[in-house]
Amino acid sequence: MPACATADRPPLTPFVLALILLAALVHAGWNLVAKTTGGDLRFALLTAAAVALVWSPAGAWVTWREAGGYGPLQWGLIVASGAVHVLYYGALLTGYRRGDLSVVYPLARGTGPLITAMVATTWLGERLGPHGWAGVAGIVAGIVLLAGGPALWQRLRHGQAADPRLRAGLRWGALTGLFIAGYSVVDGYAVKHAGVSPIAVDYLGNLVRLPLTLALLWAWPRRGPMDLAGCLRRWWRPALLIGALSPVSYVLVLYAATLAPLSQVAPAREVSMLVAAFLGGQLLGERDRGWRLLGAACIGLGVVVLATA
Repeated sequence: MPACATADRPPLTPFVLALILLAALVHAGWNLVAKTTGGDLRFALLTAAAVALVWSPAGAWVTWREAGGYGPLQWGLIVASGAVHVLYYGALLTGYRRGDLSVVYPLARGTGPLITAMVATTWLGERLGPHGWAGVAGIVAGIVLLAGGPALWQRLRHGQAADPRLRAGLRWGALTGLFIAGYSVVDGYAVKHAGVSPIAVDYLGNLVRLPLTLALLWAWPRRGPMDLAGCLRRWWRPALLIGALSPVSYVLVLYAATLAPLSQVAPAREVSMLVAAFLGGQLLGERDRGWRLLGAACIGLGVVVLATA
């Protein structure tokens, strides 16, 4: 990966760092709410509708100011962002229903840089170097700890089947991480190189998510009726809360990315993994809290080392 001189990089100022830390706390908080609902794609549709409603004044203002100057590149990035976010949120909610927050969330947030490193060194001819591979090793070690640490090793040695919730958490967490890597690249390029503002990326991308989520709901196999009215009665409060909070966390990150290098902003954001692992253990009573907190810390450290390679 081509190196960039440190002197050429704008500094990660205390103001930018404060933005990132605030975004991380808000992000971990709304993920806790999403986990406790047990929602599915219908909940994703409700949250997208809530975002469109709550943030309509800001979205309309930004659209009026900017959208007239967008070309095929900008609109293509917005549509791509919306599509990848639909897949991301669907995978995240599935993981939360079938696995534990303290496994799915840190794994999802930690695998994006790992996937990027593997693709770049395998197919793009880039060199990571010892420093970078040390970061990869930290991520892998963290994943193993999240999976159960020494207890996982004992199960493997004795040929015992893994916990179904653990398997589901690992599978869906990794898939969510793949989609996170995808939208991070698309949205980062949009705000840094294509001239799309962070609010426009999030709000207009959300408008794309609404029909795509609805179409996916109709196409998805289901056992009973869709019952959107019943889901609205059951989930309108958490959907409204997430609709109000989730754009705050993401717009703060995108805005920070316009002020500092993305290679610094993205790793700093992963402090939210530690918050989520703590919340999963303390508030939701998930097992192996100590190992999972240590695993989240290893992933966070590995991401930071990888980003500075």
